[in-house]
Amino acid sequence: METLKDFTQIKLEKDGPLAILTLHRPDKMNAFTGKMMHEMIEAFDITDANDEIRAVIVTGHGERAFCAGADLSEGAKTFDYDARAASGEAGRTSEEDIRRDGGGRVTLRIFDSLKPVIGAINGAAVGIGVTMQLPMDIRIAADTARFGFVFNRRGINPEAASSWFLPRLVGISKALEWCYSGRVFPAQEALEGGLVRSLHPQGELLDAAREIGLEIAENTAAVSTTLTRHMMWRMLGAAHPMEAHIVDSAAIYQRGRSEDAKEGVMSFLEKRKPTYPVKVSNGLPDFWPWWEDPEFRWIG
Repeated sequence: METLKDFTQIKLEKDGPLAILTLHRPDKMNAFTGKMMHEMIEAFDITDANDEIRAVIVTGHGERAFCAGADLSEGAKTFDYDARAASGEAGRTSEEDIRRDGGGRVTLRIFDSLKPVIGAINGAAVGIGVTMQLPMDIRIAADTARFGFVFNRRGINPEAASSWFLPRLVGISKALEWCYSGRVFPAQEALEGGLVRSLHPQGELLDAAREIGLEIAENTAAVSTTLTRHMMWRMLGAAHPMEAHIVDSAAIYQRGRSEDAKEGVMSFLEKRKPTYPVKVSNGLPDFWPWWEDPEFRWIG
């Protein structure tokens, strides 16, 4: 695999059309820090800008932990951002940095990803270790993994925009049960609750994630996949299906005239693998990003 950039608390590698982002603090069970936050955000900037990358897999180093939550080595001031800024913690230098939840900055960046994101949850995932997974499109887990929304047991509250993501993924009742209790639960319960798609033996987890990523990379148009990702996620808050119809109509009109659409039809008729020419870096439709334009109307 090719290293895309050297980081200190994560690894970012290219494996064919896939990027593998590995949380990498072996001596700390991959616990989350302000430094890791900034590195993860930069990693998604890199994968967005690279047209060769068609999907991103996020996993943790080793077999014990995906991410054991926030690094608690600061003791009583772990969640006191003012106190940590005063002590010179890297990554909290401005008033905005001090006040904003670091986990939320990561999940919002993942939410904005132009590429599909697959979580390969290899071990314990608690606190930010589980909430950072929520904006990932597909989550699979080792059968030995454990999960926990432990915030109420630490005297804080769910973060990382999880109050938006979690009920949409698993339903309000299950979301509240897990967050109220703060208990750590096994992978089977995560599967039954809809938090993860499937369970795999530890040694087969990354191969299963690669298989999902390659299915996307080898058979679909990159721009179509980016549009699909954002159409689906951003319609979760739509008030009426007409909002989806407006975006659908604009997208299918422009995509239907593209070289990708021609290739999609002809490769099917000619019974061959498609080779889609349009790139995400310069081929997104002219109404992108439509959600930032309150006046956007294609029809109606």
